[in-house]
Amino acid sequence: MADVSELERQARELLRPEVYEYYAGGSGGEVTLRANPEAWHQIRFLPRVLRDVSAVRTSVRLAPPLNLELRTPVAVAPTAYHRLAHPDGEAATAAGAARAGALFVLSSRSSRRLEDVAAVVADAAGSWWFQVYMMQERELTAGLVRRAAAAGAQALVLTADTPVVGRQALVPGGGVISDRDYEDNLGPLDDLSRARIVPASLADIGWLGEISGGLPVVVKGVLRADDAAACLAAGAAAVIVSNHGGRQLDQALPTALAFPAVQAAAAGRPVLVDGGVRSPENVLAGLALGAPLVFVGRPVLWALACGGANGVRALLEGLTEGLAHVMALAGAPSVAALPGLGTVAGPGTAPAG
Repeated sequence: MADVSELERQARELLRPEVYEYYAGGSGGEVTLRANPEAWHQIRFLPRVLRDVSAVRTSVRLAPPLNLELRTPVAVAPTAYHRLAHPDGEAATAAGAARAGALFVLSSRSSRRLEDVAAVVADAAGSWWFQVYMMQERELTAGLVRRAAAAGAQALVLTADTPVVGRQALVPGGGVISDRDYEDNLGPLDDLSRARIVPASLADIGWLGEISGGLPVVVKGVLRADDAAACLAAGAAAVIVSNHGGRQLDQALPTALAFPAVQAAAAGRPVLVDGGVRSPENVLAGLALGAPLVFVGRPVLWALACGGANGVRALLEGLTEGLAHVMALAGAPSVAALPGLGTVAGPGTAPAG
């Protein structure tokens, strides 16, 4: 399988320096950015023995209302402006994900029209969700959501951890994102402040479901048990444990360590996870803690920069093949057999909220 560190090295050589820094950077002193991948190493496995693992299955099914069947639990997290990495942008990423049998989450800051991306996914019989920011002009958000629903999105992902945008330590001022990057999906804007991200609320969960015609809403950016319970009580179909890849509040708890408390508060409803996932063992750790899907962010951008759609497919298939191998070592013939095989070692677990 592809070595993610090597992919990043190659991508850094191919990308303009300011683009690489925009993708790679974190907020503040980048404590959380560094801690996310390190925290997965604190998960320890409790493998089963004397199990038949001659045929390991990586397929996964999420029950209604999410109602997904996928060949792999490795999913593509929403990230912005893929055309900075490759001329085909999100269309290439979506094609690679669909061909690998992986869920693709399209960012509302896409640099390709969402209808074009949806068509690519449909052609490959794939699955996609649409990520939502609440914008200053609420009708901009509503318009994108309605278009996504009409284009076949199967769920909405409300990003909840961005009341304001975090300041990235490494990104130089200006020049990375142009007006055109906004206009490709939002249309011409006479005033970019109309698209400024504003805080979301619990009430927005129901509002998004309503204006989309009943699409399930998944809340992304949850690190606390009480927040997870509140989101689910307000109608969320699932939550994603995420700290925005270390791009929002620096020194926020790494997602691997936040996950157990959030899952306990979810009372059996789906809790997904992202943040610092770089290897099959990291994916196994997320699944063993109980997540039905584990999302990958920056490595997908490196794969896109290096190889377009084929690069994304190769990354996801490589992670899935590696996952099958470590599942066999863990004594798990299926993804459904993995919950309970992982535990957090040492201090640093999340507060109960």
